[in-house]
Amino acid sequence: MENLQKMISEKSVVIFSKNSCCMSHTIKTLFLDFGVNPTIYELDEINRGREIEQALAQLGCSPTVPVVFIGGQLVGGANQVMSLHLNRSLVPMLKRAGALWL
Repeated sequence: MENLQKMISEKSVVIFSKNSCCMSHTIKTLFLDFGVNPTIYELDEINRGREIEQALAQLGCSPTVPVVFIGGQLVGGANQVMSLHLNRSLVPMLKRAGALWL
């Protein structure tokens, strides 16, 4: 869990993902299309990916991918990110975190 907290706090936008997950792809594409350069951890490719996935589950993330953190704070999964985007709250959140300048 300590390792997870370090991963989350080091960058303004962190996405935990799996290459095999279509919703992960959608969320990554959304951020990249905004011009955000998120740190992406592919849990099906990295060492200790399973351990990190279990830690995300302990935080209440269900499903465990995709999971997005902005400014060190848990935003949630695809549903939460898309809801923020649709109600126009995502871009201001990204600006406050220093992930987006325009």
